[in-house]
Amino acid sequence: MTGQISLPFDSPGGGGDGDFLVSEANRMAVTHLEGWRDWPLSVGVLTGPPLSGRSTLGRQFVAMSGGTVIDDAEGRDDRLLFNAWNEAQTQHRPLLMIGRAPPTHWPVALPDLRSRLASVPHVALAEPDEALARALIERALGQGGARYAADLPDWLLRRIERSYGAIAAATRALDRAALSSGRKISVALAKEALQQAGLLPILPPDPSH
Repeated sequence: MTGQISLPFDSPGGGGDGDFLVSEANRMAVTHLEGWRDWPLSVGVLTGPPLSGRSTLGRQFVAMSGGTVIDDAEGRDDRLLFNAWNEAQTQHRPLLMIGRAPPTHWPVALPDLRSRLASVPHVALAEPDEALARALIERALGQGGARYAADLPDWLLRRIERSYGAIAAATRALDRAALSSGRKISVALAKEALQQAGLLPILPPDPSH
C-alpha cells in the first residue's frame, strides 16, 4: 500500500512538482526524518539508490527542520563533513548527510570522522516494492501525457527490473515511442519499444497477449 507526502519540490525521478510516494520500501526513512527532534544526535544519514528521492527528502527535511543537508556526502572532503558535524552539535541545528552507499563504505580517511559516522543513525531508501513500483509506473505514464492501455502498468510491472532507474528508463522509452508514432501505448507497442531500447529481452510470444 502506498501513500503520499505532498512536497513543493521535485518528485522521485525528478522533473517537476509532485508528491513523494511512500510505501514500506521507504516508510522507515520518511518516519525517521519526520522525527528529527528525537534524534539522539543532531546528525542523521540517509542513503538510497539513484532516483529514489534522496535529494527530494533532503530538501523537505530542510523545510521542516530548518536544518542543513549535505548531498553526495560520500564524495565530500573529510574536513567539511567533520566541521559540519561539530557545528550541528554546538548549534543544535540538525544535519542530514545524504549518500548512495552506507557510511561504512564511504572513503573516509579521518579517524575522528570515521568514528562519528559509525555512531550516527542511518536510514536507507530501498528499491521499490511492488506497490511503490506500480505507483511510480502509473505516475510516470500519466506525467508523460500519452494515452496508454489499462493493462499496461501491470504488464510492465511483471517484466521490467524493479528499480527506480529501470522504471524511469522504461517509461521514458514508452513516452518517446508514443510521441514518435502518435499511437496509444498498447502492450504490443510497449514490447516493441522496450526491446528496441534494450530494456526487455526478446522472448517467445506471450500466450496471454
